[in-house]
Formats: sequence, structure tokens, C-alpha cells
Amino acid sequence: MDGDSLTVFLPGGTEEVRLIGLDAPELAQEWGAEAKAFSESFCSGATLTLSFDRELRDRYGRLLAYARCDGRLLNEALLKAGLAVTLQVKPNVSLARRFKKAEREARAEKRGFWARGGLEMSPSAFRRLHPRR
Repeated sequence: MDGDSLTVFLPGGTEEVRLIGLDAPELAQEWGAEAKAFSESFCSGATLTLSFDRELRDRYGRLLAYARCDGRLLNEALLKAGLAVTLQVKPNVSLARRFKKAEREARAEKRGFWARGGLEMSPSAFRRLHPRR
């Protein structure tokens, strides 16, 4: 997991999955390590199930998905924990209202980076300044 994507292991190999509806800090960014640890422990030892929206892949070829474990949605859990911000990208917006509500809840409860008023820099701005090689 780095930022808002994770690698899943499938019978035919691995697949990079971009979590729909959120933008999480990059690993090298503040709160990035916490977001990664949260995501890794979210479904530890259990089966992670992916579901999809209208568009299956992004322009980088990553699979776009909602990740569930034991009925819980990782995308939403990251937002509720204050470890990501919402990011709506049409046409994959079927859970956008639910995700916005989760982010508002985290802000109001001052969870995660909201305890400090938010991130110093948005994940997208961080990626522009620190592109992957």
C-alpha cells in the first residue's frame, strides 16, 4: 500500500489496485506510514474482496475498486480514521455521499490528521512535487 493504492496477489500474478473515492498520503508524506499500517492491518489474516463501479481501470492501468473485509469497507474506514480525504472521479461516484459523510465525521471528531487541522499538503500536491521514478 502506498497512498491510495495497494497490491493484491491473484492466481495469475499481482495487480495494483487504486481505491475508489479517496486520496491518501503517500508513504513518504506525513501520515503516509499510518495510512499504510492501517490498510495492512485492516484485513490481516482474512479475505479481502474487491468490488467495482462503472469504470474498471484508470489512465495508468490500475484496477479501480472498493475493498471489503468482513463486511467492512477499507475505502470508508480510511476516511473515518482521518487517514485520507475524499476524491470523486466520475463515473465512479456511487458511494461519494457516503464517503463525504465519513470524512466529515473524522473532521468533527478530530481523528487522524484532522487532529492537527488536516495535512500540510494534499496528497496530489505532494505527488506533483515528488513524482515517482
